Amino acid sequence: MTMSNPQKSHDASGGKEKWAHFRFSVIGHLLAAPCEAGQLTVELDELAKKMWRHPISGEWKQLGRSTIERWYYQALAEPNDPVGVLARKVRQDYGTHPSMGRELGDLLTHQYRQHPNWSYQLHADNLAALVKRDPGLGKTPSYPSVLRFMQAHGLIKRPRRGRGHTAGVEAAEKRFENFEVRSYETEYVNSLWHGDFHHGSLRVLLPDGQWGGVELFGILDDCSRLCPHAQWYFAETARNVIHGLNQGFEKYDLPRAFMSDNGSAFIAAETVQGLTRLGIIHERTLPHSAYQNAKQEVFWAQVEGRLLAMLEGCTDLTLAQLNQATVAWVEMEYNRKVHSELGETPLSRFVTAKSVARPCPASKELKQAFTATISRTQRRSDGTITLNGVRFELPSRYRHLKRVTLRYASWDLSHVHLSDPNSGQIICRLYPLDKHKNADGQRRRKEPLIDAAPQSPEGGMAPLLEKLIADYAATGLPPAYLPKDECTQDREGE
Repeated sequence: MTMSNPQKSHDASGGKEKWAHFRFSVIGHLLAAPCEAGQLTVELDELAKKMWRHPISGEWKQLGRSTIERWYYQALAEPNDPVGVLARKVRQDYGTHPSMGRELGDLLTHQYRQHPNWSYQLHADNLAALVKRDPGLGKTPSYPSVLRFMQAHGLIKRPRRGRGHTAGVEAAEKRFENFEVRSYETEYVNSLWHGDFHHGSLRVLLPDGQWGGVELFGILDDCSRLCPHAQWYFAETARNVIHGLNQGFEKYDLPRAFMSDNGSAFIAAETVQGLTRLGIIHERTLPHSAYQNAKQEVFWAQVEGRLLAMLEGCTDLTLAQLNQATVAWVEMEYNRKVHSELGETPLSRFVTAKSVARPCPASKELKQAFTATISRTQRRSDGTITLNGVRFELPSRYRHLKRVTLRYASWDLSHVHLSDPNSGQIICRLYPLDKHKNADGQRRRKEPLIDAAPQSPEGGMAPLLEKLIADYAATGLPPAYLPKDECTQDREGE
């Protein structure tokens, strides 16, 4: 018989089923065609002389006659399930851990709760140290025993979710331990957008001759996985977030919700208030819980594995070249390539699926929306307010206001607006104080506080005093004083 090289079986079925099928294949024909009286011994001897392939290792081996005979009588005695009776028996102590007593198991579980990011070997070594310090705990378990115990009880090594043992890290660990993690997908296009920054692995050449790192701000639609916009910047700032969001809005309209992490760029006043004014719900992931924004992480892997991999040969890569290549890759490959989970391209899903998008306002309205609101006290002496060290002049018609409400972006003080504190509507634009221009001595006439002031009545008695005199006269009482003709008395004295 020609022997082939041993080949380990990669069948997905369990070892128990493999052994049952193998044993039945050895004695199955004896059940299908029963032997004549006295021939069973001959058949068993012939089977014992043959070479059989091991069901697990794939090696060729011989079987003992008594072994084959035992399998035959086991299958013969079980007519309802002759294959199942040939399977390997389950050990009576299966699922138990004899080397890990209850006290050791509790110590290991408590140790894992405190340090879920430790390796299995580190847990085993620290448990051995505890046993050595307290011999009453019993014999030190081996590393395989510790490994089996931890895996059987769900004590799986988890990545570190933050630095140190801060309250945020502990809260994230507790939530991850107590709540399920499930994949999700919104039903409608533009129902939810994801946004995040990614530190690129490539460096670009700066105009000053230095090399600098770059960060990619990318947006993904949850339903279609379409990338509305992706652009590289030198830093993760609120200004860059708004710059990227506005381009995504203008290309694919406004979404209903936007999800991001808790980075300073996403929780800045300009970003948060701008999304609120546009009617977009700002969803934030929990601290140290990047898995809640996992679709972005998958997108970053494609950026690194495909886009940046094709730019490795560029020795003098600039930011403009990198952004040009990124836009081309996103629009021509990523958005038009069949998504393995969707079964269609992101662009096709975005076009065909039901959308809940809202029309995007004009660029000017977008710019005014992403501003922060702040209150300042007006200087009555010259009608100015101070914002970030810069003084701005207020129109004279608002000189009666003690405090005023402003809307501005911290990176652009050339566009500061006075707004209504109640409705939030922009009233007018404010300009910085120009002392050189004011030095010419010319002054504008003050504007009236009201549009049309009524004409001043002619001089006379005040209305309240006229009313008091009339009320007193209506009482019918005599005057409460004796009149005296001062003029006559003065003439008589002369």
